[in-house]
This record gives sequence, C-alpha cells and structure tokens, in this order.
Amino acid sequence: MKKKQVLVACGAGIATSTVVNGAIEDMIKENDIKADLVQIKISEVGSYEDTADMLVTTAMTKKEYPFPVINARSFLTGIGTDATKQEILEELKK
Repeated sequence: MKKKQVLVACGAGIATSTVVNGAIEDMIKENDIKADLVQIKISEVGSYEDTADMLVTTAMTKKEYPFPVINARSFLTGIGTDATKQEILEELKK
C-alpha cells in the first residue's frame, strides 16, 4: 500500500493544525497506517495538489481540490471529534 500524504492545514499555519496533526499521528500509529503528515497554511495547499492524498483542515475553504477535504473544526470545539476521526480513518484506509 502506497504511503499517503496527508496535508494538515489551518488558516494561519501552526496552532490549530498542531492539535489535529497530533490526533492523526495517534490514529495512524494505532491503526498501523503508513502516512506522511505535512503541516501547512491553507494558502499553501495549491503547491501540493499533485502529491497529496487528502487535506484535513480547520480553515474554511471553498476551493476545489483533486483530493478529499475533511473539515476538522470539531477538534477545536470538541464536538463531533469522533465522527471526524472516523471520516479521516476511512479515507486513510482507501
């Protein structure tokens, strides 16, 4: 199975994506999934369009990308986090 490249992005770049990044790291370890996590600003996503398999973001984005985009704002509110994790996991297992 090819190692997946997962973009983790927030509006400004560091604070919120670090929380999401940590949660995804735990999930890939627990489920023995091979993935590279790349923490970026939402404005940098375009330069990964050819290589990324998925975008997990706490920022609002209306742009269309050639890969699935998962809204991770539940990590900030604490509401619906399990559903978001499940969505990320299902995408990683594809």
